[in-house]
Amino acid sequence: MDHKELRDRFAALTSAHVADACLRAGVPVRCAPAEVQAVVEGGRVAGRVAPARHVGSVDIFLEAYEEAAPGDVLVVDNGGRRDEACVGDLAVLEAKGAGLMGVVIWGLHRDTADIRAIGLPVFSMGSTPTGPQRLDGRPEDAVESAVVGQWTVSRADVVLGDDDGVLFVPADRVDELLALAETIRDTERRQAERIRAGNSLRGQVQFERYLAERRRNPSFTFREHLRAVGGAIEE
Repeated sequence: MDHKELRDRFAALTSAHVADACLRAGVPVRCAPAEVQAVVEGGRVAGRVAPARHVGSVDIFLEAYEEAAPGDVLVVDNGGRRDEACVGDLAVLEAKGAGLMGVVIWGLHRDTADIRAIGLPVFSMGSTPTGPQRLDGRPEDAVESAVVGQWTVSRADVVLGDDDGVLFVPADRVDELLALAETIRDTERRQAERIRAGNSLRGQVQFERYLAERRRNPSFTFREHLRAVGGAIEE
């Protein structure tokens, strides 16, 4: 799937839809920690991961841009550090000039006002005024993979971000997952329309039937019931 199709299809979805699709498809749900949020409310990002492991100097980002393709998203691993900002306005401006679609940081940013003015979507754990005051050794895989929370991601992954947070999915399954997400979205929209029209969610999912079955079989789960009746509120 090319970058444009990915962005266009995700524009009509949310990261929650895709996370639910991962559950349904048996794909690990790899969410960035909840602290990683859009610097500008309403920011959205979708693209192949361009990884970078920060060691204290901006040159690692410049190298990542050399390796990246237009439409990629810089994913910065700064170990979730809260004592320094690892990305500022110049790194974001350079990313935009290189054709990247956004920046996701497992760490902090600075130059918030300038980043907002640049307009490139940036997701981070927050901001602090100070930049790095260290220079560590550069790992061999510094632009091959990045760790975000408990997950290691690479160019074999796609990153999707919106107001709910950031999610990573395998690039070779993104078409399948987006198709499932579209089905889930459409089902949920129909359910919401029926609730507004006076048909409760309990009625739609035949909740009384579920309770009756659970009385007969205490191990029967609500998810099993939803699969039988075509609900989509949990997976």
